[in-house]
Amino acid sequence: MSHLALDAEALCAELREGVRGLLRPGAALVGIWSGGAWLAERLHRELGLDGEPGVLSSTLHRDDFGSRGLAGADPTRLPFEIDGRHLVLIDDVLYTGRTIRAALNELFDFGRPASVRLAVLVDRGGRELPVEAAFSAARLVLPPSQRLSLARADDGRLSFDIH
Repeated sequence: MSHLALDAEALCAELREGVRGLLRPGAALVGIWSGGAWLAERLHRELGLDGEPGVLSSTLHRDDFGSRGLAGADPTRLPFEIDGRHLVLIDDVLYTGRTIRAALNELFDFGRPASVRLAVLVDRGGRELPVEAAFSAARLVLPPSQRLSLARADDGRLSFDIH
């Protein structure tokens, strides 16, 4: 595992401003477990939004569930009404689009939102599904053999790891 020279903290500030532009009155943030949930918690606080953000686990809807199992994911927590609400879905890294598809399936198990917009910290390309972020703080290309993940230190600071 090596450290990637990509400043996650600076990108988080860009993501905050991008998400600010996506928010509609009464909108809620929903982060995809785990990196997206960390980002949603921080953005929710920094944007001064009411209540608390939601957290989605895409585990049960993943097309590779049989091989991955539950993988230690926290359960979905949506502390607000989904039906008719505008949502901003937050994730750390957008790659194939499969996690987003699974997260949307999980979300719709809880209701029917008015709209869902996607904001990500990094879009690394390589889509297998027709999924596009409304906002991404950075775009980069990595070989398919490399995995980019967000890490959070005990003090809350964010960084990237590349595997």
